[in-house]
Amino acid sequence: MAAPSPGEASKLGGPELTPVGAERPGNAAGTIPAWTGGISKLPAAYEAGMHHVDPYADDEVLFNITADNIEEHADKLSEGQKALLRLYPSWRMQVYPTRRSASYPEWVYDAVRTNATTASVIIEGKGGVAGSNVSSPFPIPESGVEAVWNHILRWRGIRVSRSFGQAPVTRKGRYTVILALQEWVFPYGDHPESDLRQKFPNILLALKSKIIQPGLVAGDGTLVLEPVNRTRDPRKSWNYNQALRRVLRAPYIANDYPALNADGLRTVDEFDMYNGSPERFEWQLLGKQELYIPYNAYQIDGEGQTASDILQTKHINPDLARYELHRVWVVEGTLKADMKHVYSRRVFYIDEDSWQIAAMDNYDLDGKLWRTAEAHAMNYYEVPVLWSTLEVYYDLQKERYLVSGMDGQRNPYRFSDEADPREFSPNALKYYIR
Repeated sequence: MAAPSPGEASKLGGPELTPVGAERPGNAAGTIPAWTGGISKLPAAYEAGMHHVDPYADDEVLFNITADNIEEHADKLSEGQKALLRLYPSWRMQVYPTRRSASYPEWVYDAVRTNATTASVIIEGKGGVAGSNVSSPFPIPESGVEAVWNHILRWRGIRVSRSFGQAPVTRKGRYTVILALQEWVFPYGDHPESDLRQKFPNILLALKSKIIQPGLVAGDGTLVLEPVNRTRDPRKSWNYNQALRRVLRAPYIANDYPALNADGLRTVDEFDMYNGSPERFEWQLLGKQELYIPYNAYQIDGEGQTASDILQTKHINPDLARYELHRVWVVEGTLKADMKHVYSRRVFYIDEDSWQIAAMDNYDLDGKLWRTAEAHAMNYYEVPVLWSTLEVYYDLQKERYLVSGMDGQRNPYRFSDEADPREFSPNALKYYIR
């Protein structure tokens, strides 16, 4: 796969392409506007440390998509979205005006422009990416695996502290919220000459997490070090078990292993929609389409939103979900013949303005649609960065779902540029938990 020519790469940030590779103009119908820089200033009512003020609070619902009018919108719905509408008559999608709000710091745009002509996929071993820095390596992708790497390596800040509420919901609507505190640091996302980058030279992210409720699992914790070049270094992970008071290696935290505290409703590699090595699937870039996806999810992330506000029987509260029409890259992954996974096929719908997987459909080993998921994203405009605030994973066969990311009753995401690598070691995990 040849890198884009300097002439092609020069289009980034010009009249044709945004700095991250999206189409700058709107669509012919006028239902998708041109990208004009995204959110560039803070809302007047916003103050640092508070939950985010909705900059589009005055927008009104254009229309609802329900089980009764699926066919009118079928070309702009994923198979998973159609299945949800047909399965649950109480579910609907509230469609709002499209706001292309994604924006990033200028130095991140500069890095993406450079990546366009220097980055390459590492095919040998576990794979990885070489020659890239800071953010998505392939803003003008030529293959499916390049688009997948764009999601995996997209910029999400340098350090993030957040509370993280997760709830597996039963068929009857019952749930227990598992609440954790998390610290993320992204060495890859820092300036190449930074101290953090020098001390973590091949690390995409380091994540430590501790559970604070419910009591049955409170005090358990996890540390993960995620590499960029997986042929050079494997993922390293540890668990702290409160009962044993020991930190233990956890090499199983990868791929299709059932995610912790998710009641079998999500695999490890579905965290953040998709993570880890893409090696088990053959990826095909199917092109672009217009799709209704969750976007500008300020309402569902609003201060004071409780689990009972968000969670309903069978699905989340449709009154809190905002859908908009956006262009997405469609990428299909087919399980390789010599590989194992619980999914035989996966389809990702990747937002062109952020490289965030906005929706995905996963198929079982018989080729039947099994699970579908959506990332409710918004611009954390104090940074700025577009990232999901809530992820919803639906199991269509069990008629259950999992919600990850609830934080309305706790502190919102807190971004900073300060990070000490010594905080992200197995020994440090023990002290973090205590």
